[in-house]
Amino acid sequence: MPKVKTKSAAKKRFKLTGTGKIKRKHAYHSHILTKKTKKQKRNLVHSTLVSSANLKQVRDCLTLR
Repeated sequence: MPKVKTKSAAKKRFKLTGTGKIKRKHAYHSHILTKKTKKQKRNLVHSTLVSSANLKQVRDCLTLR
């Protein structure tokens, strides 16, 4: 049986924490920042965890079991 490849896009976007949770960055912080408030931009800087609704899809992309 061949090895299962990791999706390259997922590899670039997600990181594992020490406890095995999956960390992600916020969207909407790359361009068109002039119309966003300082508070909104500041809150988008921080990383967060992948929600439980999307966890299975992300794990499949990262080929984690």
